[in-house]
Amino acid sequence: MSHGETARLIPVSGIKGRKEAEDRATSALLAVMTVVRPFASVILGMFGVRIGKRAQIEAFVQPECETSDGTSLRPDGLIRVSQGKKVAFEAYVEVKTGAAPLRLDQLTAYIEAAKANYVPAVISISNEIAPSPGVHPTEGIRVRGRTGPDLHHVSWAKIVSKAIKEHHHRGIEDPEQAWILGELIRYLTHPNSGVVDFSDMGTGWVSVRDGAFEDRLSKRDPAVADVCQRWDQLLSVTAMRLSVDTGSDTIEVIPKTHQQDSRLRSKGFIDSLCETGILSGELRVPDTVGDIELEVNLRARRITLSTRLRAPDDRTARARVVWLVRQLRNAPESLLVDAFPKATKSPVTASLAELREDPLACLSLDKKPPARFILRLHSQMGTSRATKRTPGFIDSVIDATVTYYAEVLQGLQTFVPKAPPISPPASSKSDDESTDAIDGDESCN
Repeated sequence: MSHGETARLIPVSGIKGRKEAEDRATSALLAVMTVVRPFASVILGMFGVRIGKRAQIEAFVQPECETSDGTSLRPDGLIRVSQGKKVAFEAYVEVKTGAAPLRLDQLTAYIEAAKANYVPAVISISNEIAPSPGVHPTEGIRVRGRTGPDLHHVSWAKIVSKAIKEHHHRGIEDPEQAWILGELIRYLTHPNSGVVDFSDMGTGWVSVRDGAFEDRLSKRDPAVADVCQRWDQLLSVTAMRLSVDTGSDTIEVIPKTHQQDSRLRSKGFIDSLCETGILSGELRVPDTVGDIELEVNLRARRITLSTRLRAPDDRTARARVVWLVRQLRNAPESLLVDAFPKATKSPVTASLAELREDPLACLSLDKKPPARFILRLHSQMGTSRATKRTPGFIDSVIDATVTYYAEVLQGLQTFVPKAPPISPPASSKSDDESTDAIDGDESCN
């Protein structure tokens, strides 16, 4: 008997057109924020809003409001945070999904409506990315006026990455809230939702790409900071893609210091890009032998995917290599295997093609058995800024990662040593021998 598909809190089926996708995404996001307080604190915290323990979070879709000239408007949503009987924060929400851009006339109208109704903020959500903090992606719009409401912007990729980090890294104590947030993540990352559409590395991509190739980047260049911010979001989008393809919650592995201070993370990306031309990150798929280490070298125009794993310690040097090669049946022959003997930093490297012919090809001259391996797969980096052009940088990174997982990582199993056997006591052995002797005598009679 077939049980059908798993029931979902926020289904992705039946979405007809961009308007319905926007309405569903708005309703789902705001509804979850009213229930999952840690997630709401993180999202609203980006706009300087602090939520106390007794604060009440309310959310509405399609609220009706009027401007000072009597024009009636319906923003996509309204968020309200109350402390007792006092409204601590309120904001109109304007949402776009897919490739739809935010419109200057709409935002201006909502700002006027917010001013007329004493709403202190307007929040825009789309797949557009602000060039820098405090700057809006819509040209010609004023983010902060002297007397009017503040205008905040956040990308869908940023919202999803915040949700994933809150769900996996910090954890939600309430199991029901954790499940609800997980359902939101599944919905927003599903292709049918039409929500996440990260397809552009920004206006500064070409100058940064060429500057890295020529080793002339400046850490003070705003374009460098923008590309690094987009790279961090690309890591999140790549993790989302693996989550959708595998059905497991793939996460971006982030050091604790970077989780506590996003400025350190941004500085790390900028320093690496300017000094070495390299952007890197780490992804973790549950139940795999190791993390996916992703590195893009803009000087070499090359993408490298790698994974570290432990070698068996209960067999010969050749058998350890054979153990690995047998698991790489679907891997390309160009895959490189770095074999590290115990207590050594320098590996012996061989391609998978060479190891299939001769497993001893990655052993040192003294034939010391490898204690660990690093698998490395190179691919060509796309250079175009947007995904609509070929070869696109974003597509090349995502495709290389998915291919690496499918052909290399998913087929590997962690080495598990055999349980030590229990040796029979010496007395048992003598008893057995005596029994055998008696049995033998009896059989002779």
